[in-house]
Amino acid sequence: MRQIHALERALGAIAWILYQGVMATALLVSAPFILIRRGRHYKETLIPRLGFYPPREAQEPEERLWVHAVSVGEVGVAATLIAALPEAVPLVVTTVTPTGQGRAKKSLKPRAAVTYLPFDFGIPIRRFLSRYRPRAVVLTEGDLWPLLLHHLGRREGPTVVVNGRISDRSFARMHRLRAFLSPLLRPISHFAMQTEEDRRRLVALGVEVSRTTVTGNLKYETEKPPRNSALEEAFETLAAGRPILVAGSTMGGEEEAVLDAFEALGGRETALLILVPRHPERWNEVADLLQRRGFSALRRSALDLENPLRGGTGEPEEALGVVLLDSLGELAALYRIATAAFVGGTLVPKGGHNPLEPAQFAVPTAVGSSMENFREIAQHFDDAEAWARVRDGKDLGAVWSAWLEDPDRGTEVGERSLELIRRNRGALAATLELVAPLYEGWVGIEPKAES
Repeated sequence: MRQIHALERALGAIAWILYQGVMATALLVSAPFILIRRGRHYKETLIPRLGFYPPREAQEPEERLWVHAVSVGEVGVAATLIAALPEAVPLVVTTVTPTGQGRAKKSLKPRAAVTYLPFDFGIPIRRFLSRYRPRAVVLTEGDLWPLLLHHLGRREGPTVVVNGRISDRSFARMHRLRAFLSPLLRPISHFAMQTEEDRRRLVALGVEVSRTTVTGNLKYETEKPPRNSALEEAFETLAAGRPILVAGSTMGGEEEAVLDAFEALGGRETALLILVPRHPERWNEVADLLQRRGFSALRRSALDLENPLRGGTGEPEEALGVVLLDSLGELAALYRIATAAFVGGTLVPKGGHNPLEPAQFAVPTAVGSSMENFREIAQHFDDAEAWARVRDGKDLGAVWSAWLEDPDRGTEVGERSLELIRRNRGALAATLELVAPLYEGWVGIEPKAES
């Protein structure tokens, strides 16, 4: 029997060596393309993701609760959860993307230590675990890395997934690997899923029903972002009384449709458009598109907040049509001043982005057909007629025009979206009930009293 166990351990060790070899090869092959396309954006992530972190300081806690959030959306969910935890709980928060890191540092420091998730290799993972000493782990929405889960399974302390979801695309891919997934997911103590369908899919992948709970969607609980009064006032000055349209988180191929819509409703004579590409590496590309199409445009980075009408050009900007928001972390708060909005990643097959950001300000919003990443939320919005579905730029222009010509009609749509958020709250209390045992019993820490 001992020989069998020894053989199993040896085979397991070989499998992990092979896995890391495949991961290293994939990283080396993809690195040149990443550096060319997103090098300036991602180079800051390399040192911590390789496992090089600042040394421990004397006053740091011995153990922490580790909360992982991939990018901006997940950081918003994590921030909602963290705000409800007792302040005495020591925290470390990790992200994968620089945009998520920026949002986490802005909203969570000094409440939590904030750094990057290590690459899924043994040495970086061990260095991270040694540096931050997580006593328990919360994975927001489920960014699951095999070797990391393996190392967490070998340590004492629970790991839970909160606000978990499994997209259509992920489920199809994961189902093909079902035989391998069950042991890989074993280190996760419990999965708190957004919907019953997410839970059903998880069970179909081999996870025991007893390790799953449906808690609802924490995105409905996200607090409004703080005001950026100076920026809001600058945009309202540029608008000079015109309505403000916000096209947020646009992807390649969508900016053309948005500009078609803007032209169809009258362009700069009718409104001011704030155009917000999802990925920073596309800012210059979109700026070139605006120039080719002859739009009077201003980049946010050139905006003088104290004298916005001069726009960094030395000339008045009364005729400005478009502002290109080439900045990070400012979109969510700007929906507050929007007359109408469009949420990107929906006219192209990208699965969509968070429609609750404009909805929390009762902004009437249009989206395309691709909302697979927000399947349940999209169904709620469809059922409540709390947004408009569009197929292309022509549709978007018609919808925006209708709302501008009949403001009461747009207001009704926006109010239905805000009411939808109010009706679907409750996930936070259910999630806290699951998370509380992770920190209860730590010295001096008791569950935070509900307000």
